Amino acid sequence: MMENEKAEIARLAEKYGRVQSLMQYVNKKTLEESYRRQPKGKAAGIDEMTKEKYGERLEENIDDLIARMKRFAYRPYPVRRTYIPKMNGKMRGLGIPSFEDKMVQGVFKEILEAIYEPKFKEFSFGFRPGKNCHDAIQRINKHIMADKINYVVDADIKGFFDNIDHEWMIKFLEHDIADKNFIRYSKRFLIGGVMEDGKKLETDKGTVQGGLISPVLANVYLHYVLDMWFEYVKKREFKGEMYMVRYADDFVCLFQYENEAQKFCQMMIERLKKFGLEIAEDKSRIMPFGRYKGTKETFDFLGFTHINGKSHWGKYCVVHRTSKKKLIQKRQNAKKWLREQMHKSIRETIETLNKKLEGHYRYYGIYGNWISLNKFYRYVKWELFRTKRRRDQTCWLTWAKFREILRIYPIVYPKVYLKSAY
Repeated sequence: MMENEKAEIARLAEKYGRVQSLMQYVNKKTLEESYRRQPKGKAAGIDEMTKEKYGERLEENIDDLIARMKRFAYRPYPVRRTYIPKMNGKMRGLGIPSFEDKMVQGVFKEILEAIYEPKFKEFSFGFRPGKNCHDAIQRINKHIMADKINYVVDADIKGFFDNIDHEWMIKFLEHDIADKNFIRYSKRFLIGGVMEDGKKLETDKGTVQGGLISPVLANVYLHYVLDMWFEYVKKREFKGEMYMVRYADDFVCLFQYENEAQKFCQMMIERLKKFGLEIAEDKSRIMPFGRYKGTKETFDFLGFTHINGKSHWGKYCVVHRTSKKKLIQKRQNAKKWLREQMHKSIRETIETLNKKLEGHYRYYGIYGNWISLNKFYRYVKWELFRTKRRRDQTCWLTWAKFREILRIYPIVYPKVYLKSAY
């Protein structure tokens, strides 16, 4: 969607509170733009339609889509469910929408962002334009290092995406959107169903992870359920300093006083229960943390372990390490991938490996995490040697020869991208 159209929607939302006539923005121009934004080579939904195939008759297909939408004959396909393994041995379900549904969701996502981005709180960072995980981590650092923080509430919502209440979700949308047809299609995406093992499963609650609008809908839900409520009770129920940092359904709350942290937890449990959500007790806790506590307690957030420590200059700061859970997962993924590249040339393997390492360093390369980065680098280098050595039973590849090869095709060295504490 063009930036001026998004700006117009945001202006209307600010002026009138509830926005009307949103479906006019789901038109040929915005759908064509959404088509262009869709990446190539992605897995197809249950209709087996790909971007390339859809694009062979793009204008005709979009005209037909618009006609069906105008007479309300357009119904999203059930998403194709696939599973990926989690660290705890369980499987995480992901949904793959049909290509046409991705296009429509892409436009809906832009419209929803135009409406809600000005409304969302500044302590919400997940899946928002111009915000990322590093911003959330820096915000935590700032509060702990500069404000009166002594206790951290590390909370996790149990199965959040699977338990979003559809009735509440629609009520939240209707609070800001007066276009009944836009609401109608939003509901159809929620209740579209899931195809698994050839059977259609109804979705009477939750939003399937993998849909383009799922992240923004999740943020809308938590904006009303958690963020606005947090600001309300902060002003009326508590005296000490307290802050929240949220990234999608993962969040931490920071408190000056322990009794207020405990009180908040009890209130939060009741609040979430009202909207069909609950805290995962095995992943949530209250702990002493901060410059005045000197505790050895740590907490994990967004793939990092946060530790009370000191800077190079001897001053208090929050030190970060790649969390043990994530480091194990990344090592396992690297080992598996390298085994799959066993019979490819070292040059070709290293070229692809370096791209993967760059992505790892860009995420985990923050102030204080050099040790974890270097450990991962050394592990990957050793596994690369072992994998290529196993390819040939004659063991021609010695460590000395391997080092010579790395002089010609070097493995990219770790780099810290976020260099300030906050």
